[in-house]
Amino acid sequence: MSIKFGVFVPQGWRMDLVEIDDPVEQYEAMTAVAKLADAGPWDSVWVYDHFHTVPEPTINSTFEAWTVSSTLARDTSRVKIGQMVGCNGYRQPSLFAKIASTVDVASHGRLYAGLGAGWYEHEWKAYGYEWADVPERMRAFREAVEIVHRMWTEERPVFQGRHYRIDGPINEPKGAGGRKPDLWLGGGGEKVTLKLVAKYADACNVGGGDPELIAQKLAVLRRHCDEQGTDYDRITKSTSLYLEEGDSVAKVREQVEKIVAAGADYVITYIPRVAYDHEPLLAIAQEVIPQFA
Repeated sequence: MSIKFGVFVPQGWRMDLVEIDDPVEQYEAMTAVAKLADAGPWDSVWVYDHFHTVPEPTINSTFEAWTVSSTLARDTSRVKIGQMVGCNGYRQPSLFAKIASTVDVASHGRLYAGLGAGWYEHEWKAYGYEWADVPERMRAFREAVEIVHRMWTEERPVFQGRHYRIDGPINEPKGAGGRKPDLWLGGGGEKVTLKLVAKYADACNVGGGDPELIAQKLAVLRRHCDEQGTDYDRITKSTSLYLEEGDSVAKVREQVEKIVAAGADYVITYIPRVAYDHEPLLAIAQEVIPQFA
């Protein structure tokens, strides 16, 4: 089985641009990482959909996900571009579908459109979005995924839900090359999210790099696929691997081996300080990725 790899660009959310003062230079540092990935064996580059930094909100740069996605689409030529993941609460799902279709065309069909229910409470409230508890956010997410799917597969979709409604919106073009963008759903919710993956998605992101949790979630996904009549093997099964400063190539290789043994076929890495030091990115590209590809 061929394993594909993606990498997060330094976007500011994880305090990974704070050593650069000028915001223009910060943006160019982010773009430089994407261009290096584009020149190497990486399959994709990724951004987060957040406005405030973690682990706590600070007065520091965090670049907006879809703006970044659209600019990276033009600054690269080969790698796919994804969001891990778009927050459903920040954009009407019909607008999300339209934005994604546009970026897919801008990238010549290289978009991985990520969508999730959202979780960063402080950020929601600060930006004026109405915060709801988990069950309510999941109900809205369930409706949103169906709307996005319909916007990409029907000419004048109609939907009336508790949280959203659409009345015949025209979404043209739906994507590059006459096909819809790839839909990636983030989260391991066993009753809602993974069932939605089986029904609508092209890919999932589960487990946070934990082999035991990955295996558990993928077993649930397989059951949902069996119930839905979906080919489990056609779904890309990704996980995010967060490296620590100083991790060796041997350690990364060992972590990936365990992730793959658990059933994942796509690894999205976060490399600390990659805005300032490209060597770990290059080392993984040269010494890890070829062994799994």
